[in-house]
Amino acid sequence: MDRFLTSDDLAKALRADVRDGLTSTPKALPPKWFYDERGSGLFEEITRLDEYYPTRREREILTARAPEIAAATGARTLLELGAGSGEKTRLLLDALSGTLRTYVPVDVSGDFLEEAAAGIAADHPGLTVRAVVADYEQHLHLLPDGERRLVAFLGGTIGNMPPAKRVGFLAALRATMSGQDALLLGADLVKDEKRLVAAYDDAAGVTAEFNRNVLAVINRELDADFVPAAFEHVALWNAEEEWIEMRLRSTRDQTVHVRGLDLEVRFAEGEEMRTEISAKFRRERLESELAAAGLELSRFWTDGAGDFSLSLARPVA
Repeated sequence: MDRFLTSDDLAKALRADVRDGLTSTPKALPPKWFYDERGSGLFEEITRLDEYYPTRREREILTARAPEIAAATGARTLLELGAGSGEKTRLLLDALSGTLRTYVPVDVSGDFLEEAAAGIAADHPGLTVRAVVADYEQHLHLLPDGERRLVAFLGGTIGNMPPAKRVGFLAALRATMSGQDALLLGADLVKDEKRLVAAYDDAAGVTAEFNRNVLAVINRELDADFVPAAFEHVALWNAEEEWIEMRLRSTRDQTVHVRGLDLEVRFAEGEEMRTEISAKFRRERLESELAAAGLELSRFWTDGAGDFSLSLARPVA
């Protein structure tokens, strides 16, 4: 396992993000801080909810198209950004078994990554598994090279970045790719507003707990005194930007002390703090943003209902 990210690095990043986010107008926090152990468990629960379709739809596409992806790429190295548990990746690993030599899962959580990588290595004894603890937004240039790489960025995570940042990230990724490499990109698609909002505001309230969990993380790590129950979960569709926004709305006038930052933060009743965007795409937008980053869309697949997409893109010569 290679480590480009330590616990000290994560602590410094959290401090910077929380200070910047809580002192900005309007207030905002990055979604990556949802994912401590409890947050990761809540998200796994979300993926099993009836309202939350993206995980099921992406798996449907992979099940149907993995052999086609393997034939189109002939990948010898599979590099997965934000690998997580690697459950969906196993469909790719099986399809690529004829050519694949190395699997490189990349994630910020070393303990979780080590466990997942060990499981995949045990199930694929002929495969070299080289796990990397890194923040893919910062460490793309440090990730291992490999012969004929397929870079997988699944789950619709690209939608958590605003447009300019997306193109910048894709351009930085393109800069690390050779002419034989390919990118497999998962992206959620624009659809009925009610279905989109329901996917981020489920009837059981699991997503609400997931959203408020970021406050529990700040309480624990930065000695803050947020009262999570004093914030309502909000999910809404921004039609102009074509993205879902998740917010936390203060239910009363309140003052929060973040002692680890020597920071006092006031919230007015009804004030909202954005915690996530999740952009939804049309094929034309994906093709345009990939082109702006120096990548050419070569294949585009959706599930049967047209809810989710996988794009295969290659570097422009």
